[in-house]
Amino acid sequence: QTIAAYPMGGGSYTVAKENLGNGAGLLAGAALMIDYLLNVAVGISAGIGALVSAVPWLQPHTLAMCLVVLVLLTVVNLRGVKEAGSAFIAPTYLFVGTLAAVILIGLYRVVASGGHPVAVVSSLGQAVASQAPAALQAVGVWILVKAFASGCTALTGVEAVSNGVQAFREPVVPAARRTLAAIILILVLLLGGIAVLVKYYGIMATDPGAAGYQSVLSLLTATVVGKGIFYDLTMFSVLLVLCLSANTSFADFPRLCRMIARDDYLPHSLAGRGRRLVFSQGIWALSILAALLLILFGGVTDRLIPLFAVGAFLAFTLSQAGMVGHWRRNAKGFGAVHGMLVNAIGALATGITLTVIVVAKFTSGAWVVVLLLPTALVFMGRVRRHYELTDEEVALKGGVVLRAENMGPPIVLVPVDRWDAATEKALRFALTLSPDVEAVHVTCETDEGRPPWE
Repeated sequence: QTIAAYPMGGGSYTVAKENLGNGAGLLAGAALMIDYLLNVAVGISAGIGALVSAVPWLQPHTLAMCLVVLVLLTVVNLRGVKEAGSAFIAPTYLFVGTLAAVILIGLYRVVASGGHPVAVVSSLGQAVASQAPAALQAVGVWILVKAFASGCTALTGVEAVSNGVQAFREPVVPAARRTLAAIILILVLLLGGIAVLVKYYGIMATDPGAAGYQSVLSLLTATVVGKGIFYDLTMFSVLLVLCLSANTSFADFPRLCRMIARDDYLPHSLAGRGRRLVFSQGIWALSILAALLLILFGGVTDRLIPLFAVGAFLAFTLSQAGMVGHWRRNAKGFGAVHGMLVNAIGALATGITLTVIVVAKFTSGAWVVVLLLPTALVFMGRVRRHYELTDEEVALKGGVVLRAENMGPPIVLVPVDRWDAATEKALRFALTLSPDVEAVHVTCETDEGRPPWE
């Protein structure tokens, strides 16, 4: 609905600003910027976590590898959106294909064994599960709440489609809507398949800070297909796609900054394109901030996850609430009622989810995002005030009448390399502008000889 209503992009920021006011729009924009920043850090750290699972001796170099991947992503994106998109097609298909194969093989063995599949390789996660005390196996409400809060991080990133509608080929609206539908369908199938197999194979997560750490995907793949060539290929695809998932932020963070900068709430330089026609300063800002996050948290995914999803679900809630206002102002009849109902339910659902995430993850790190949001709002307010003061300084005093008194001819400077026909024509033209003409030639000690006109 947001894609169709706002085909120029902007997503939550545009919807909230136009329907709920500038304050709500800025809050949504700040939430999205923080979410995009965390998406880079979490995506890269999770990808390196997959590599460490397959090659444990690399664990001491986790942070260094995270920073190397970040540099590579920055370089690719600075070369342009088309080049970046082309580079990420093959890893995406490889990831979906290999993980789907693992899930299908695992489900077949679950069915064939009557719900009691035998692991090809007995994993550390199964050993942990077999030794788990009864207190861990008895799931309470609070554990369910925390699991729900952690699981919701899987939904972050889907807002990028509505934020960057203009990045799609014409006609942009149908293309963006098909893409979003495909993303959700793949997400449902992969998450559902993993959840079922983890249950039947009895796999539990291991401590990412401990020796011999393996991710759940590594444990599951080894349990279903063993540790062979297919395991290596699958983990390689997981490494690639998780690291490259950060490209979502590189595509949309600069665009979002551009939109906010055009409203005078961020420096105007963020709205300008670089020589490759990308928003270079937005890319650099995202890279530097993500590098600081990775260094601060040591590149460990589990330390970053509690910060994740707060910004995304705050933006979801504001966007859904804004769409309710959109339907009230711009549509009538059954279509308006249906749209308002869908978006009202969406706002309620994402609002409740946001509350759960903040409460469940507050002491684990969500408080950082809760503090960052007002800090970002204050910063954007100060930027806006700066531009208001600047506009007052440069505003015309006394109307728009152009006064022509006390005007003299300008000084005209003509850069000169050597005396030739082109130089002569340049000087003749300069003399038509002003009698005060200066020819400027720059030389240095290593230049041999003297200009022929001296």
